[in-house]
Amino acid sequence: MRRGETVALVGESGCGKSTLGKCVVGLESVSGGAIRFGGTRIDTLRRGARQGYARRIQMIFQDPLTSLNPRMKIGAILAEPLRNYRPELGPQEIRNEVARLLRLVRMPVDSAERWPHEFSGGQAQRIAIARALAPQPELIVCDEATSALDVSIKAQIVNLLQDLQAELGLALLFISHDLGIVRSIAQRVAVMYRGTLVELGPGDAVFGAPQHPYTRALLSAVLPPKPGAAPARQKLEGELPSATARLSGCPFRSRCPEAQPGCASESPARSQASGAASSVSISWV
Repeated sequence: MRRGETVALVGESGCGKSTLGKCVVGLESVSGGAIRFGGTRIDTLRRGARQGYARRIQMIFQDPLTSLNPRMKIGAILAEPLRNYRPELGPQEIRNEVARLLRLVRMPVDSAERWPHEFSGGQAQRIAIARALAPQPELIVCDEATSALDVSIKAQIVNLLQDLQAELGLALLFISHDLGIVRSIAQRVAVMYRGTLVELGPGDAVFGAPQHPYTRALLSAVLPPKPGAAPARQKLEGELPSATARLSGCPFRSRCPEAQPGCASESPARSQASGAASSVSISWV
């Protein structure tokens, strides 16, 4: 990823998207590969050293209401990361910053005196975004941040994220099932299948000319973009492999319409547009 860029991570449920996002922010341990942030490998850092990166990498979760502490008022929820990550702020400065964060996400300043249960899902997600912004991060991992919201509210949250990204220079790792939103927000798209990135490229290239058969099947399930156009759906046959089984070769071969005998021992060569990597690299250039 690059500074200010949105990379979308898509794939079916259980393929490892959320796990990857949690690994990036340090909520899960890494079992293979590496995570580098600004040239430094952060997945092997000790807890004390890793804490310095927590301010720079934040996360927004799928269900905003369960991600907010129901026993704390909104002002206290937003003040907590300010005290933890910005100790230079005094009490009055923290109150001023809480008000600024609420205005930044288009919420009334008096929301600070209310409880989480008093807000709708969309409002709660705005507050969760404000909390993620409190430490002044460079990267935000959005883990299905719009999937629990109504369609109209989804659009508002996506527009808000894009506005904040332009204003603050944020990079977004946008994990989603909604390919329509992904197409509108992401500069690059990574497609995951059973823990493997099978395709990675510019959004226009992935949506317009997908290289991997799994990507083509995934996109074929999307409604046609033009009214009246006939959907060209590609049904996947074959047995879905166990999520815990260790497979040799290409993980998609049991369902792939283009599988060859050699796929059982090694994955087919990928084109440059769909190449995958064994590490997560966030390089600010």
